[in-house]
Amino acid sequence: MKQRIYLLTLFFIGLMLLSGDITGQDCDEEVKDPRGKMQPWEKGAWETGEYRNLFLEAGYSQAEIDAKLEKAYYDVFEGPDRVYFEVEDSLAYVSDLKNEDARTEGLSYGLMVAVQFDKKEVFDKLWRWTVKYMQHQEGPSEAYFAWSVDPKTGEHNAEGSASDGELYFVTALLFASNLWGNETGIDYYGEAGRILDAMWSKDGTDGVMNVLNVEHKQINFVPHEGGYDWTDPSYHVPAFFEVWAEYANDGHEEFYRDVADTSRVFLHRATHPETGLTPDYSEFSGEPHSRGKMGDAFRYDSWRVPMNIAMDYSWYAKDIEWQQEYANRIQNFLYCEGLDTYVDQYNIDGSTPDWILPAGGFQKLRHSLGLVSTAATVSLASTHTKGWKFVDEVWNAKLEPYEDGYFDPYFDGILYLFSLMHLSGNYQIITPQSN
Repeated sequence: MKQRIYLLTLFFIGLMLLSGDITGQDCDEEVKDPRGKMQPWEKGAWETGEYRNLFLEAGYSQAEIDAKLEKAYYDVFEGPDRVYFEVEDSLAYVSDLKNEDARTEGLSYGLMVAVQFDKKEVFDKLWRWTVKYMQHQEGPSEAYFAWSVDPKTGEHNAEGSASDGELYFVTALLFASNLWGNETGIDYYGEAGRILDAMWSKDGTDGVMNVLNVEHKQINFVPHEGGYDWTDPSYHVPAFFEVWAEYANDGHEEFYRDVADTSRVFLHRATHPETGLTPDYSEFSGEPHSRGKMGDAFRYDSWRVPMNIAMDYSWYAKDIEWQQEYANRIQNFLYCEGLDTYVDQYNIDGSTPDWILPAGGFQKLRHSLGLVSTAATVSLASTHTKGWKFVDEVWNAKLEPYEDGYFDPYFDGILYLFSLMHLSGNYQIITPQSN
């Protein structure tokens, strides 16, 4: 009888361990690292003009850092597994290969990479393709973009817009204007202004709305009826709205600053108090916006949230105390799950979702490079020794197929490249250049 009770006890303890009810460790406990606790900067680059090179602080040489960044750019834009393709005489696009389309997400990311690397020819080719094949030239959606296009035919897979695309397009164009001026073939400032002017003119005709919910001062999921009144936490990039406030010069400067501040407050509410995880979709209150099987889970979209918060910390440092606490919180959770084994989808409380969102023909949890990258980027704000472990993990990571053959040089690859840019101090606010 005693043996039976003992075996049952072991059985139930095992179940509790598997379910996460007992972790067997204190997830907030510090770990040993000869580099000691991380000491994030207390002022943002907007004020100081300086960007932190966390790889150099971690002990890697500048030559190694430069080589790693150069290889990551080559792999994504030039190598045999690239996602950047030049077509026609002077056009190019970025493709989500696993979904066989070109998305405003990818084109706008490509533009941001190009301007950060001072690659004007790449930028111009991407922008020309975007205007030709994605941008609506007339009608209620004039100046907005079709979010998904078949790159082989130029046909729109969807006519509607995704608000994050417009967000990145405008920011990248403002940076291009600051870096290269507006008299070298493309009026970058004029192109950004056209999008913003059109955005402010949308009045609901045929269901087309502003990219920003004017009442809530938040970016919406899509600027159309049905998606105007809720949001995606990963679209909240406060740093970009600060850039708009400074350089758009369209009379809405204070509104953009309010949007930046509102996004910071929103992220406080949208992140889980224990895990730091956010749902892929949420109400403006921060509560999850459950959509069928998606539930309230942290999935691919939400990977970007730690990187967005790290960017805001690095550039503007206007929410230091909370962002430091958040960085520690999400890294504590992931570290407790296993530094080299944490997976890429969770319910926001840290439990396993009942349904796994497929990608590239696979429906399984994995230790994804995209999340490894963004989890490392938030080390820019963390104050514990674990932050170094995440930096080391992305340093040692490789953009290559997983053991089961799954490979995503698009989303994994671009987030990896963004992470290396941030952690080496090469993802910057581009201010007007003096001639």
